[in-house]
Parts: sequence; structure tokens; C-alpha cells
Amino acid sequence: QVQLVESGGGLVQAGGSLRLSCVASGRTFSSGTMGWFRQAPGKEREFVAAIRWSGGYSTYYADSVKGRFTISRDNAKNTVYLQMSSLKPEDTAIYYCAARQYYSITYYNTNTYDYWGQGTQVTVSS
Repeated sequence: QVQLVESGGGLVQAGGSLRLSCVASGRTFSSGTMGWFRQAPGKEREFVAAIRWSGGYSTYYADSVKGRFTISRDNAKNTVYLQMSSLKPEDTAIYYCAARQYYSITYYNTNTYDYWGQGTQVTVSS
């Protein structure tokens, strides 16, 4: 049984930093695609960042977080991270980790992913 478990969320002031972690169990995703999405109250779930294997690892970001967030992975720990810096109140949301065992072009689409974590709340105060 595949499980994704996120951690690291919390309350932080604007301008602060947080690092989210997502530990996968039951399957390895070292040659696949892993992503972070977020959902704010009353809004649809949106793409934040992704990392995928294609002969090497490539990373992708939503324009709203580019330059502030960094996605990375540790295959030895089967873990993906999201380092978030210069946080803004508009970053407040539940953050979800997602995984797909194989390469995908549509890394930004929620329908691409086969597995999801339960989410971790990030709240940025002004």
C-alpha cells in the first residue's frame, strides 16, 4: 500500500520560511514525477512545484512561487521537500504532496498523479 505523508507545515510570519517534507512508503518514485500542490479555502487545488526524472532530475515551478520555493528530493529516504522562503499571506493553504511512478509531461495537472498525501496546513500571517 502506497502512502505519502507530509509534515512541516505551521504558522509563520510574512517573510519567513518553512520546509515541507513528504515521505513515500510502499513504492519508490525515484524515476517518476513528484509534485506539490496547494489549496486555499474556496479555491481549486493548484500546482506549486514538481520534480521529475528524464535522464536527470528537472524541476518546475508555478510563476507565483518561482524564486521563493525550491523542490528537491532524497531518493535514499524516498522523500521530497519543498523549501519555502519569503512567504506571503497569499501562500496560506493546505499543501499536498503527489506522486506518479512514471514520467509525465503534464506535471502541473492534478489528474496526472496516482497518489496523494493528506495535506499539511501552512498559514502565513501578515
